[in-house]
Amino acid sequence: MSDYLVKGMTTDGYFRIYTLDATETVQRAHEIHDTWSAASAALGRTMIGTILLATSGMQGDGKLTVKIQGDGPVGFMVADGTADATVKAYLANPHVSLDLNDQHKIDVRGAVGTTGTLSVTKMTPGDKTPYTGEVDLISGELGEDFTYYLAQSEQIPSAVGLSVFVNEDESIQVAGGFLVQVLPGATDEAISKLEATLQSLPLVSEMLREDDTPEQIMERIFPADELKRLETMPVKYQCDCSKARFAKALTAINPADLQQLIEEDHGAEAQCRFCHQKYQFSEAELRALQANAAK
Repeated sequence: MSDYLVKGMTTDGYFRIYTLDATETVQRAHEIHDTWSAASAALGRTMIGTILLATSGMQGDGKLTVKIQGDGPVGFMVADGTADATVKAYLANPHVSLDLNDQHKIDVRGAVGTTGTLSVTKMTPGDKTPYTGEVDLISGELGEDFTYYLAQSEQIPSAVGLSVFVNEDESIQVAGGFLVQVLPGATDEAISKLEATLQSLPLVSEMLREDDTPEQIMERIFPADELKRLETMPVKYQCDCSKARFAKALTAINPADLQQLIEEDHGAEAQCRFCHQKYQFSEAELRALQANAAK
């Protein structure tokens, strides 16, 4: 089955939970950006975290942008997510491969770095000023960093698990994650029980490699008879770039720069950072954009 996300809630109303398989989605990002293992894991975790934030915190046509800027070799990473569980992403340096860490896992912390920031910008239709929340990186492993963001910037006690397993040929074997949010009224006993469960929970990648579905991962965290499934939705890599959008961007650049493109280059080529689609603009098209901008 293709990638999908499951939303659920415990029957006692104490917790909301989201679990997803994003293997094909992260593989698509790997193919687009030619990421090497450490970069694949870092970007994949960023994308999974972005999907979880967007589907749990946005509605309708709302979308958000996550930017992670660490001092590691991958540089900055940017991911856009929507309430419909679509995501697109890019990073500064895709060719990062490191030695395994002490746990014999991909060294995501080494790739991302431990000094830097995680910021989330939310955009909803009609809002003239997007909201941005930002926290310092506390781990570089990213799951802990997304958890910290939710607690500090949105005051939502949460647990976030993010995991990507990369094959020797650099392809993505599995990728997925979970988000558990503590709701008002949750008892200390229920929270302590959840914490104990999460401490003994295998990595999401290990569960996916054992062919667990998002539903089964959810049931490893909460017993099936204590769960109410709310929604299942497809997850996919989707870029919404277009020639019209790039044309609008060209009209916004410095008029002198646009004139230079016309006189010296006799045209322009624009490339989307998210999907690498290229758009060509002839000299005549640039002159038309110039004329429209002058009106």
